[in-house]
Amino acid sequence: MKIVDAEGVRSTLSMPECIDAMVTAMTSVSSGDLSMPNRIIMPLVDNSAYFGVMPGSLGNPRVYGAKVVGLHPGNPAQGRPAIQGGVILFDHDTGVPLVMVDGAAITTLRTGAASGFATRLLARDDASTLGLFGHGVQAAVHIEAICAVRPINEIRVWGRSQDKARAFAKEHAGLASAKIVAVADPREAAACDVICTTTSSNEPVLRGEWVRPGAHVNLVGAHAPTTREADTGLIKAGRLYVDSLASAFAEAGDILIPIEEGAISRDHVIGEIGALQLGRIPGRTGEADITIYKSLGVVAQDLVAAHAVYLKSGADGG
Repeated sequence: MKIVDAEGVRSTLSMPECIDAMVTAMTSVSSGDLSMPNRIIMPLVDNSAYFGVMPGSLGNPRVYGAKVVGLHPGNPAQGRPAIQGGVILFDHDTGVPLVMVDGAAITTLRTGAASGFATRLLARDDASTLGLFGHGVQAAVHIEAICAVRPINEIRVWGRSQDKARAFAKEHAGLASAKIVAVADPREAAACDVICTTTSSNEPVLRGEWVRPGAHVNLVGAHAPTTREADTGLIKAGRLYVDSLASAFAEAGDILIPIEEGAISRDHVIGEIGALQLGRIPGRTGEADITIYKSLGVVAQDLVAAHAVYLKSGADGG
Protein backbone atom coordinates (compact mmCIF):
# COMPACT_ATOMS: atom_id res chain seq x y z
CA MET A 1 0.00 0.00 0.00
CA LYS A 2 1.32 3.40 -0.98
CA ILE A 3 1.60 6.12 1.68
CA VAL A 4 1.51 9.80 0.70
CA ASP A 5 2.37 12.38 3.35
CA ALA A 6 1.29 16.04 3.49
CA GLU A 7 4.18 17.28 1.38
CA GLY A 8 3.45 14.59 -1.15
CA VAL A 9 -0.17 15.64 -1.45
CA ARG A 10 0.60 19.26 -2.27
CA SER A 11 3.52 18.45 -4.60
CA THR A 12 1.42 15.89 -6.48
CA LEU A 13 -2.02 17.46 -6.92
CA SER A 14 -2.38 21.07 -8.06
CA MET A 15 -5.33 23.24 -7.12
CA PRO A 16 -6.78 23.28 -10.67
CA GLU A 17 -6.51 19.48 -10.77
CA CYS A 18 -8.25 19.18 -7.42
CA ILE A 19 -11.02 21.52 -8.56
CA ASP A 20 -11.58 19.22 -11.54
CA ALA A 21 -11.64 16.26 -9.14
CA MET A 22 -14.44 17.99 -7.23
CA VAL A 23 -16.55 17.89 -10.38
CA THR A 24 -16.39 14.11 -10.21
CA ALA A 25 -17.03 14.02 -6.47
CA MET A 26 -19.99 16.39 -6.44
CA THR A 27 -21.71 14.98 -9.51
CA SER A 28 -21.40 11.54 -7.87
CA VAL A 29 -23.20 12.91 -4.81
CA SER A 30 -26.00 14.43 -6.87
CA SER A 31 -26.41 11.47 -9.23
CA GLY A 32 -26.42 8.94 -6.38
CA ASP A 33 -23.43 7.05 -7.77
CA LEU A 34 -22.08 6.33 -4.31
CA SER A 35 -22.79 4.88 -0.90
CA MET A 36 -22.16 7.47 1.81
CA PRO A 37 -23.53 6.74 5.30
CA ASN A 38 -23.56 9.38 7.99
CA ARG A 39 -20.21 10.27 9.47
CA ILE A 40 -19.39 9.13 13.00
CA ILE A 41 -17.95 11.82 15.28
CA MET A 42 -17.01 10.62 18.76
CA PRO A 43 -15.71 12.82 21.59
CA LEU A 44 -12.70 11.46 23.42
CA VAL A 45 -13.26 10.23 26.97
CA ASP A 46 -12.24 13.61 28.45
CA ASN A 47 -13.92 15.67 25.70
CA SER A 48 -10.55 17.22 24.81
CA ALA A 49 -10.79 16.24 21.12
CA TYR A 50 -12.87 14.24 18.64
CA PHE A 51 -12.42 11.09 16.60
CA GLY A 52 -14.15 10.84 13.24
CA VAL A 53 -14.80 8.05 10.76
CA MET A 54 -16.29 8.93 7.37
CA PRO A 55 -16.81 5.90 5.07
CA GLY A 56 -17.88 5.84 1.46
CA SER A 57 -17.99 3.81 -1.76
CA LEU A 58 -17.84 5.36 -5.24
CA GLY A 59 -18.89 4.15 -8.66
CA ASN A 60 -16.45 6.59 -10.30
CA PRO A 61 -13.65 6.01 -9.52
CA ARG A 62 -14.34 2.42 -8.45
CA VAL A 63 -12.91 2.62 -4.95
CA TYR A 64 -14.16 2.57 -1.41
CA GLY A 65 -12.60 3.71 1.82
CA ALA A 66 -12.80 6.12 4.69
CA LYS A 67 -11.33 9.21 6.20
CA VAL A 68 -10.22 8.35 9.73
CA VAL A 69 -9.10 11.39 11.70
CA GLY A 70 -8.72 13.01 15.07
CA LEU A 71 -9.71 16.65 15.51
CA HIS A 72 -7.58 18.38 18.14
CA PRO A 73 -8.58 22.05 18.41
CA GLY A 74 -5.49 22.96 20.45
CA ASN A 75 -3.00 21.73 17.87
CA PRO A 76 -2.64 24.87 15.72
CA ALA A 77 -1.40 26.87 18.69
CA GLN A 78 1.41 24.31 18.98
CA GLY A 79 2.26 24.35 15.28
CA ARG A 80 0.43 21.14 14.35
CA PRO A 81 -2.63 20.68 12.12
CA ALA A 82 -5.91 20.30 14.01
CA ILE A 83 -6.75 17.31 11.81
CA GLN A 84 -4.60 14.21 12.32
CA GLY A 85 -5.10 10.97 10.41
CA GLY A 86 -5.59 9.86 6.86
CA VAL A 87 -7.76 8.77 3.97
CA ILE A 88 -7.43 5.11 3.04
CA LEU A 89 -8.61 3.73 -0.29
CA PHE A 90 -9.40 0.13 -1.29
CA ASP A 91 -9.89 -1.35 -4.75
CA HIS A 92 -13.62 -1.88 -5.37
CA ASP A 93 -13.28 -5.33 -6.92
CA THR A 94 -10.54 -6.95 -4.84
CA GLY A 95 -10.50 -5.06 -1.57
CA VAL A 96 -6.77 -4.55 -1.93
CA PRO A 97 -5.71 -1.43 0.02
CA LEU A 98 -4.33 1.08 -2.47
CA VAL A 99 -3.15 4.16 -0.62
CA MET A 100 -3.13 6.06 2.66
CA VAL A 101 -3.10 9.85 2.14
CA ASP A 102 -2.44 12.47 4.81
CA GLY A 103 -5.81 13.55 6.20
CA ALA A 104 -5.04 17.16 7.05
CA ALA A 105 -3.50 17.93 3.67
CA ILE A 106 -6.24 16.30 1.62
CA THR A 107 -8.99 17.95 3.72
CA THR A 108 -7.42 21.39 3.33
CA LEU A 109 -6.91 21.01 -0.40
CA ARG A 110 -10.30 19.57 -1.28
CA THR A 111 -12.18 22.10 0.89
CA GLY A 112 -10.61 24.97 -1.01
CA ALA A 113 -11.12 23.15 -4.30
CA ALA A 114 -14.83 22.61 -3.59
CA SER A 115 -15.23 26.35 -3.04
CA GLY A 116 -13.29 26.92 -6.25
CA PHE A 117 -15.68 24.61 -8.09
CA ALA A 118 -18.73 26.40 -6.67
CA THR A 119 -17.20 29.77 -7.52
CA ARG A 120 -16.51 28.63 -11.08
CA LEU A 121 -20.19 27.73 -11.44
CA LEU A 122 -21.76 30.68 -9.64
CA ALA A 123 -19.57 33.80 -9.51
CA ARG A 124 -19.78 36.48 -12.18
CA ASP A 125 -17.24 35.95 -14.93
CA ASP A 126 -15.71 39.38 -14.28
CA ALA A 127 -15.33 38.92 -10.51
CA SER A 128 -12.00 40.56 -9.62
CA THR A 129 -11.98 41.16 -5.84
CA LEU A 130 -11.88 38.56 -3.05
CA GLY A 131 -12.86 39.16 0.57
CA LEU A 132 -11.50 36.69 3.13
CA PHE A 133 -12.94 36.34 6.62
CA GLY A 134 -10.29 34.48 8.62
CA HIS A 135 -6.52 34.22 8.39
CA GLY A 136 -5.72 30.53 8.87
CA VAL A 137 -4.86 27.58 6.66
CA GLN A 138 -8.22 27.59 4.90
CA ALA A 139 -7.94 31.28 4.09
CA ALA A 140 -4.65 30.60 2.34
CA VAL A 141 -5.94 27.67 0.31
CA HIS A 142 -9.01 29.70 -0.70
CA ILE A 143 -6.72 32.30 -2.24
CA GLU A 144 -5.34 29.56 -4.48
CA ALA A 145 -8.77 28.16 -5.28
CA ILE A 146 -10.55 31.42 -6.13
CA CYS A 147 -7.61 32.82 -8.09
CA ALA A 148 -7.61 29.59 -10.13
CA VAL A 149 -11.14 30.24 -11.43
CA ARG A 150 -11.55 34.04 -11.54
CA PRO A 151 -9.26 36.98 -12.51
CA ILE A 152 -8.75 38.26 -8.95
CA ASN A 153 -6.60 41.39 -8.68
CA GLU A 154 -7.24 42.40 -5.05
CA ILE A 155 -7.71 40.34 -1.89
CA ARG A 156 -8.94 41.88 1.37
CA VAL A 157 -8.35 39.91 4.56
CA TRP A 158 -10.27 40.52 7.79
CA GLY A 159 -9.96 38.75 11.12
CA ARG A 160 -10.66 39.45 14.76
CA SER A 161 -6.90 39.83 15.28
CA GLN A 162 -5.65 42.64 13.09
CA ASP A 163 -2.06 41.72 13.88
CA LYS A 164 -2.66 38.20 12.55
CA ALA A 165 -4.50 39.54 9.50
CA ARG A 166 -1.58 41.81 8.66
CA ALA A 167 0.90 38.99 9.21
CA PHE A 168 -1.18 36.73 6.96
CA ALA A 169 -1.28 39.33 4.19
CA LYS A 170 2.49 39.76 4.36
CA GLU A 171 3.24 36.02 4.53
CA HIS A 172 1.03 35.15 1.55
CA ALA A 173 1.87 38.12 -0.66
CA GLY A 174 3.49 35.80 -3.20
CA LEU A 175 0.70 33.21 -3.26
CA ALA A 176 -1.13 34.99 -6.08
CA SER A 177 -0.55 37.85 -8.48
CA ALA A 178 -3.32 39.78 -6.73
CA LYS A 179 -2.57 42.45 -4.15
CA ILE A 180 -3.33 41.19 -0.62
CA VAL A 181 -4.25 43.72 2.08
CA ALA A 182 -5.47 43.41 5.66
CA VAL A 183 -8.57 45.46 6.48
CA ALA A 184 -9.78 46.58 9.90
CA ASP A 185 -13.47 46.79 8.99
CA PRO A 186 -15.26 43.58 7.97
CA ARG A 187 -17.48 45.67 5.68
CA GLU A 188 -14.46 46.22 3.44
CA ALA A 189 -13.91 42.48 3.05
CA ALA A 190 -17.63 42.02 2.42
CA ALA A 191 -17.64 44.64 -0.36
CA CYS A 192 -16.00 42.21 -2.81
CA ASP A 193 -17.12 40.18 -5.81
CA VAL A 194 -16.28 36.86 -4.10
CA ILE A 195 -16.38 36.40 -0.32
CA CYS A 196 -15.07 33.37 1.60
CA THR A 197 -15.70 32.90 5.32
CA THR A 198 -13.17 30.49 6.82
CA THR A 199 -13.46 31.30 10.53
CA SER A 200 -14.02 29.29 13.69
CA SER A 201 -16.77 31.67 14.82
CA ASN A 202 -20.02 30.34 16.25
CA GLU A 203 -21.86 33.60 15.53
CA PRO A 204 -22.32 35.55 12.27
CA VAL A 205 -19.26 37.43 11.04
CA LEU A 206 -20.84 38.32 7.68
CA ARG A 207 -24.05 40.34 7.40
CA GLY A 208 -26.36 40.56 4.45
CA GLU A 209 -26.49 44.36 4.53
CA TRP A 210 -22.74 44.45 3.81
CA VAL A 211 -22.85 42.23 0.69
CA ARG A 212 -23.23 43.94 -2.66
CA PRO A 213 -25.57 42.75 -5.43
CA GLY A 214 -23.80 40.34 -7.76
CA ALA A 215 -21.48 38.87 -5.14
CA HIS A 216 -20.78 35.18 -4.64
CA VAL A 217 -20.24 33.86 -1.09
CA ASN A 218 -18.57 30.64 0.08
CA LEU A 219 -19.50 29.80 3.70
CA VAL A 220 -16.88 27.33 4.89
CA GLY A 221 -16.18 27.57 8.61
CA ALA A 222 -19.27 26.51 10.61
CA HIS A 223 -20.12 22.80 10.77
CA ALA A 224 -22.79 22.35 13.45
CA PRO A 225 -26.56 23.00 13.63
CA THR A 226 -26.03 25.69 16.28
CA THR A 227 -23.16 27.60 14.62
CA ARG A 228 -23.07 29.92 11.63
CA GLU A 229 -20.92 32.54 9.90
CA ALA A 230 -23.68 34.38 7.97
CA ASP A 231 -26.66 36.19 9.41
CA THR A 232 -30.24 35.41 8.46
CA GLY A 233 -30.45 38.49 6.24
CA LEU A 234 -27.74 37.20 3.91
CA ILE A 235 -29.19 33.69 3.71
CA LYS A 236 -32.64 35.09 2.95
CA ALA A 237 -31.32 37.40 0.23
CA GLY A 238 -29.15 34.85 -1.57
CA ARG A 239 -29.56 32.01 -4.03
CA LEU A 240 -28.43 29.14 -1.82
CA TYR A 241 -26.51 25.99 -2.86
CA VAL A 242 -24.94 23.17 -0.83
CA ASP A 243 -22.60 20.22 -1.31
CA SER A 244 -25.10 17.68 0.06
CA LEU A 245 -28.75 18.33 0.89
CA ALA A 246 -28.78 15.55 3.48
CA SER A 247 -25.74 16.99 5.27
CA ALA A 248 -26.98 20.56 5.03
CA PHE A 249 -30.34 19.82 6.65
CA ALA A 250 -28.61 17.86 9.41
CA GLU A 251 -25.61 20.05 10.20
CA ALA A 252 -25.61 23.49 8.56
CA GLY A 253 -26.49 26.11 11.18
CA ASP A 254 -26.21 28.79 8.50
CA ILE A 255 -29.34 27.24 7.01
CA LEU A 256 -31.02 25.53 9.98
CA ILE A 257 -31.11 28.60 12.21
CA PRO A 258 -32.96 30.77 9.64
CA ILE A 259 -35.38 27.87 9.09
CA GLU A 260 -36.01 27.66 12.84
CA GLU A 261 -36.58 31.41 12.90
CA GLY A 262 -39.19 31.07 10.15
CA ALA A 263 -37.22 33.36 7.84
CA ILE A 264 -36.84 30.72 5.11
CA SER A 265 -38.15 27.25 4.32
CA ARG A 266 -36.21 24.21 3.17
CA ASP A 267 -37.26 25.09 -0.39
CA HIS A 268 -35.06 28.19 -0.20
CA VAL A 269 -32.08 25.88 -0.84
CA ILE A 270 -31.96 25.60 -4.62
CA GLY A 271 -29.92 22.41 -4.53
CA GLU A 272 -26.51 20.78 -4.70
CA ILE A 273 -23.62 22.12 -6.75
CA GLY A 274 -23.31 18.69 -8.33
CA ALA A 275 -26.88 19.02 -9.60
CA LEU A 276 -25.99 22.45 -10.96
CA GLN A 277 -23.03 20.96 -12.83
CA LEU A 278 -25.35 18.30 -14.25
CA GLY A 279 -27.80 20.96 -15.47
CA ARG A 280 -30.62 19.78 -13.21
CA ILE A 281 -31.10 23.08 -11.35
CA PRO A 282 -30.63 26.73 -12.36
CA GLY A 283 -27.60 28.78 -11.37
CA ARG A 284 -27.08 32.53 -11.45
CA THR A 285 -29.99 34.21 -13.23
CA GLY A 286 -28.58 37.73 -13.50
CA GLU A 287 -25.69 40.04 -12.70
CA ALA A 288 -27.36 41.27 -9.50
CA ASP A 289 -27.94 37.85 -7.93
CA ILE A 290 -26.18 37.10 -4.65
CA THR A 291 -25.18 33.44 -4.78
CA ILE A 292 -24.16 31.42 -1.73
CA TYR A 293 -22.43 28.06 -1.41
CA LYS A 294 -22.60 26.43 2.02
CA SER A 295 -19.72 23.98 2.40
CA LEU A 296 -19.80 21.18 4.96
CA GLY A 297 -17.56 18.68 3.21
CA VAL A 298 -18.45 15.12 2.26
CA VAL A 299 -16.30 12.01 2.13
CA ALA A 300 -16.76 11.74 -1.64
CA GLN A 301 -14.50 14.79 -1.92
CA ASP A 302 -11.81 13.11 0.18
CA LEU A 303 -11.99 9.82 -1.70
CA VAL A 304 -11.87 11.35 -5.18
CA ALA A 305 -9.04 13.72 -4.24
CA ALA A 306 -7.10 10.87 -2.62
CA HIS A 307 -7.59 8.75 -5.73
CA ALA A 308 -6.26 11.58 -7.91
CA VAL A 309 -3.19 11.77 -5.68
CA TYR A 310 -2.79 7.98 -5.91
CA LEU A 311 -2.88 8.01 -9.72
CA LYS A 312 -0.55 10.98 -10.09
CA SER A 313 1.98 9.71 -7.57
CA GLY A 314 2.29 6.36 -9.31
CA ALA A 315 -0.11 3.51 -8.58
CA ASP A 316 2.65 1.00 -7.94
CA GLY A 317 3.14 1.18 -4.19
CA GLY A 318 6.55 2.79 -4.65
